[in-house]
Amino acid sequence: MMSEENTANISHETESFKETAMKLKGKYMTFKLADEEYGLQILKVREIIGMLDITPVPKSEEYIKGVINLRGKVIPVVDLRMKFGMEKTVRTDQTVIIVVQVIKDGADSTMGILVDEVLEVLSIEGSQIEPPPQMNDDANTSNFILGVGKSGKKVIFLLDIDKVLAK
Repeated sequence: MMSEENTANISHETESFKETAMKLKGKYMTFKLADEEYGLQILKVREIIGMLDITPVPKSEEYIKGVINLRGKVIPVVDLRMKFGMEKTVRTDQTVIIVVQVIKDGADSTMGILVDEVLEVLSIEGSQIEPPPQMNDDANTSNFILGVGKSGKKVIFLLDIDKVLAK
């Protein structure tokens, strides 16, 4: 049974998240990794490109696929599946690199993320966004999830791409 204090805390957290959800409303580019859908704030997305040759970087983390030369600029590419502890991305005709603008170590940085498939751009209202799931893993799972968007019967994890790519 829940105490009045716990009920009050949950109610306060819900109200607090409603304010956050209103700030999170907007357009999100959605994409797939395995069978899950994820969303990025559209303002973080610079472009979507088909697969290019990726040059491996020696002694880099396993999830860093390497770098690409995009119009004369060298951009690191991260396999988002591997970053999330999934099997590495298997290249198909749907596999793309989403070029994103992130803040890394206090500075703007351009990076590529390898995803299985880009789906669509969705407008998600604040009322369609729930708080991230609370896991008992010292917040490592949910600290990069802004919220969980709902669109019809779909659940979309809304990512804070700055935090995903911070390390």
